[in-house]
Amino acid sequence: MAYTQISLEVGDGIATLTMDRPEALNAFTGTMLHEMIAAFDEIDADDAVRAVVVTGRGRAFCAGADMSSGGATFSRGGSDVISDAGIPRDGGGLLTLRIFDCKKPVIAAINGHAVGVGVTMTLAMDIRLVAEGSKIGFVFARRGIVPEACSSWFLPRIVGISTAAEWCFTGRLLTPDEALAGGLVRSVHSVEELLPAAYAIAREIADNAAPVSVALTRQMLWRMLGEDHPMAAHRVDSRAILERGRSEDAREGVTSFLEKRPPHFTLGVSADLPDVFPEWADPQFR
Repeated sequence: MAYTQISLEVGDGIATLTMDRPEALNAFTGTMLHEMIAAFDEIDADDAVRAVVVTGRGRAFCAGADMSSGGATFSRGGSDVISDAGIPRDGGGLLTLRIFDCKKPVIAAINGHAVGVGVTMTLAMDIRLVAEGSKIGFVFARRGIVPEACSSWFLPRIVGISTAAEWCFTGRLLTPDEALAGGLVRSVHSVEELLPAAYAIAREIADNAAPVSVALTRQMLWRMLGEDHPMAAHRVDSRAILERGRSEDAREGVTSFLEKRPPHFTLGVSADLPDVFPEWADPQFR
């Protein structure tokens, strides 16, 4: 697919998705929404991709929704997608739900300001790194709207309910150090060191971990956040360890360890990912 507001590059097992409207501080548009969703479809279909890094071109990660239409910016809920009930669906939520379903680990390299949807889109990503000098803000109440992109589900799980409430009620801009102290980001880096640090994490995953195991682990960790008893995890763990334990990847993982050599995993998520969540076939999760 030819992209106009993002770029997607794949090299040596790592996909880099870059929001590419630097002149507009990568402000989020309907076109960007659909292109990012399409990019994640490409990423999942490509077994050469072992990990994903998401960043922005220029001096911002994403400055939030494109508000060039003025006061009517949010009148359609930020998307041209309509539900079966005839109600517009939140565009940021469509993106975070797609990222939630991604079969590859996703690392956010927040290279500059991340405000509104610019930060909520990262909540469905697995690891967040931020550059010094960035401003991060859940500014929705200051714009007369409410948090979107499923952030009322993601944010309290990441930083806790009290911190999430303070950040959303005040809508104030956070420094990288505040985001680090609150548990939103893993680490703070200079602009020059940010992408190398993100790629180092991606490289460690790509070089050492079985792709199908990583995909299953990602699903298991995220989906168990909403369960109320460890028995739900036990059921899923039992299905998953049985499937993976008798796979070629498991044989290779043990053999390579015993032979003291790097593993060579051959199974790919596009064809070999077992279904250990049959209950998630319910339409309510789509």
